[in-house]
Amino acid sequence: MPQLKYEVIAEDLRRRIPDGEFDPGEMLPSSRDLCEQWGVSRATTIKAMDILRADGLVIPHQGRGFTVVETPVARPAGGRRAGTSRTAGGRPFRRLGQPEMLTPPSHVAEALNLPPGAAALHRARLVLTDAGGPMTYVTAWFPPDIVDQCPRLSHSGPIAEGTTHYVRRQTGREPARGTDVTRVRLATKAEAEHLGVKQPVAVAVDLHTAYDKEGRPLVCEEGVTPSGLWERVDDYPMGAKA
Repeated sequence: MPQLKYEVIAEDLRRRIPDGEFDPGEMLPSSRDLCEQWGVSRATTIKAMDILRADGLVIPHQGRGFTVVETPVARPAGGRRAGTSRTAGGRPFRRLGQPEMLTPPSHVAEALNLPPGAAALHRARLVLTDAGGPMTYVTAWFPPDIVDQCPRLSHSGPIAEGTTHYVRRQTGREPARGTDVTRVRLATKAEAEHLGVKQPVAVAVDLHTAYDKEGRPLVCEEGVTPSGLWERVDDYPMGAKA
C-alpha cells in the first residue's frame, strides 16, 4: 500500500538523521520549510513530526520546532504490542561492548530457527533506571539474513531511528507477530556484574521474539531484570459481556 505524504516525510527525516545530516540537539527544518519543500499543508508536516516524536527520535520545543534527541531511548525486552512506542516504555540506555557474530544459547537459536552451531549477531545494552543505575541487561540476537542486509547493526553506536525502523527500511520486513516468554531464575555471574548486584539474586527474564508476516524471525531479545526492579502491570476489562 502506498505511503501517505506525512509518512514519506517522516521516513525522509528518519533517514537523514542517522546519516549525520542532523546532529543530536540540532533543530530540524521548520514546518514552513517542510511545507515549501514538499508542497504540503502544515497539518501534514505536524503529522510527520508526531511520528518521529512517537519513535523517540525528536523533542518538541514550544515556538521553536523540533530537535533531534541527545539521549536515545530503548525499551526492555518484550511488551511490543501494536500501538506501543519507544517513548511510552523507553529509557536511557548504555551500549555494551561491540556487536559480534556469536553462537547464541540454544533457546535463542530455537526461537530464531537456527541450526545447531550457527552464529547470529549479538548486541548488548544496559537499560537504566530514573536515577541512572542499571535496570535491565538486554541481549539482542539478529539472524544472518537480517545482518547481511543491515550492515549498521554491526556498528557499535546506537541506531537513532531504532533497530525496528532500520531493519524495515533496509529489508522491507517489519514485525507482524511477537512472542514474549517470562521466566524467573538466578542471575549468572556475568549478568550480576552487568546489573551491579551480588549473587545469588533472583531475576526475571523476558524473552521476546519478533516475526514478519511470513513467520520469519527478525530478532530475539532477552532482558534480565533483578526481582526488586521488575514489575508488570496489565489493565484490562472484566465481567460478562452484555
